Amino acid sequence: MTKKLEELFDFPRNEESNNQEKLSVEETKQALVEIDITLDKIDAALPAITDLATSDRELDEIANLAKESFQDLSDLGMQVDSRYSAELFAVASTMLGHALTAKTAKLNKKLKMVDLQLKKLKMDQDAARNAPESAMETAHGQVLSRNDLLERLIATGAQKTK
Repeated sequence: MTKKLEELFDFPRNEESNNQEKLSVEETKQALVEIDITLDKIDAALPAITDLATSDRELDEIANLAKESFQDLSDLGMQVDSRYSAELFAVASTMLGHALTAKTAKLNKKLKMVDLQLKKLKMDQDAARNAPESAMETAHGQVLSRNDLLERLIATGAQKTK
């Protein structure tokens, strides 16, 4: 387990957990309930993030502005004296670097969001797979002898034919 998860859920450190005894079933259930409540709070907070599209637009604007500045500076560097053009081309390449950085930041943000969504989906699947048995529905049955079962089957068959 990572240190950040240990801090988030107030778990003891790995060194400390080796020295402690195991939790009882009731303590484990209580811890799972608390973790579930915390995850619900996190889920409720996630939809509140609404500036994702705005920041994408801003990064696109920065990248486009940097590309236009690169083009303008490159054109200017071609028209001025050769002793000044080197500095203009250096600034132009810096502008192109800013455009690349803006596009990379946008892509990294999208990848991080996809990664978080995949992690949440995996946690939800693990939680569903490891759900306590009390949450599972059970069937109610009766103990019948073979003859009682045959009588019931014959009775239901007779009712369906009527």
